[in-house]
Amino acid sequence: MGNYEAIPKPHDGPIVGLLSLRVLARLLDYPTAELQAACAEAVEILDGEDRLPLKLRAELAQWCAELAAGDLLDLEEAYVELFDRGRATSLLLFEHVHGESRDRGQAMVNLLAEYEAAGFQLDARELPDYLPLFLEYLSTRSHEEIGQWLGDIQHILALLTARLEERDTRYALVPRALLALIGATEAIDEQRPVAAGEAPDNTPQALDAVWEEEAVRFHAETDKDCSLQSAEGRRLAERKYEALPQVVQIMPSERP
Repeated sequence: MGNYEAIPKPHDGPIVGLLSLRVLARLLDYPTAELQAACAEAVEILDGEDRLPLKLRAELAQWCAELAAGDLLDLEEAYVELFDRGRATSLLLFEHVHGESRDRGQAMVNLLAEYEAAGFQLDARELPDYLPLFLEYLSTRSHEEIGQWLGDIQHILALLTARLEERDTRYALVPRALLALIGATEAIDEQRPVAAGEAPDNTPQALDAVWEEEAVRFHAETDKDCSLQSAEGRRLAERKYEALPQVVQIMPSERP
């Protein structure tokens, strides 16, 4: 991890963890009825910790209200269209760094070792670099570690924010909020020309081209393994994960 400043503490707070990260993890995960029911609690937590700028918290609160009032099937369809069509907006962190190279596998092994050393136990079919899962892990760490980790993935978060804002989606608020926690939102402007100049990778033609290059990712051995490579497949496979026992469950999880 790099030498980045820890998240500033505007007031006395818990020594370990930020509940706001658990809220942001839930908002970035697949939409569920449980999430809709917990939106008011999410806003209370974000306001209570007071770690984000007022304007950004207001935008997150408005988005939570929209999620709570939205049709769940429409929300699910929009989520899959946004995150499961193409790689530009992938929520798998190492895909933005290593693609499908062998280095990505080693990076995931190293991240799993970090989880295990911290006592963060996974009980899931999610890959360890899945951003909502990674945020769950960070929510158990010290402010210093959180700041260092977010600093390490700052360039990924900035590019992801720029790409999501290019698509005019509220989901861009989550990586923007993560950058705001370490005072690095200016990095988004640096990535805007990149995002604006990219050809869409979620069109039928682009998806067909990728399919021709590689029929399956990570050499999936079964149809079930293939389905788990999509957001919808992950939901249908009854995915779940468990954090440290002492971490408070602040919002209902979609995982049974």
